[in-house]
Amino acid sequence: EVGGKAANLGELVRAGFAVPDGFVVTTAGYDLAVTGTDLAQLVEAGDAAGIARLFDTVALPPELTDAIAGAYRDLDEPAVAVRSSATAEDLPDASFAGQQDTYLNITGTEQVLDAVRRCWASLWNERAVAYRERASHDDAAGLNIAVVVQRLVPAEVAGVMFTANPANGRREQTVITAAWGLGEAIVGGLVEPDEYVVDRGQSEP
Repeated sequence: EVGGKAANLGELVRAGFAVPDGFVVTTAGYDLAVTGTDLAQLVEAGDAAGIARLFDTVALPPELTDAIAGAYRDLDEPAVAVRSSATAEDLPDASFAGQQDTYLNITGTEQVLDAVRRCWASLWNERAVAYRERASHDDAAGLNIAVVVQRLVPAEVAGVMFTANPANGRREQTVITAAWGLGEAIVGGLVEPDEYVVDRGQSEP
């Protein structure tokens, strides 16, 4: 119902961590938006431009628009991060990190709705489709996507932590990559981050 990213955020909330306030547009919202469209035919044809146009122009059901607008209003309409949370994400054999889109510093109801649409569309962007094919997760019938909308943390420094070293699989090593500014620059590969490997209490820059 909420995809990998939102499910993991829920686990952090349950464990008592400080997670920024927000809400999730569930996979049911995505299903409601695409029902009756020709999305399946566009996907079958590999028409990336057509898929993008569909999500740009599809009329959202009023009940969905009202629910998103109301949830955003309940947050007092702050700057938010709008984050894709696909169901084929954070799997044991494929992370899908950075394959679907995230939008930062989003303000105003119309911008939030637009960012939600773009997150939905990113399930079918060329990068995500190619990654699924390489990872043998190309069953379109089983794919779906939710969207996380969270209060933005105006970070001076942000990063990503891997609890096992992705370069060698060693579980006793934790790898942290970090850079100035918001974390999306790291996830999107836009910067060369600093990297730290923490191994049995030792750190290696």
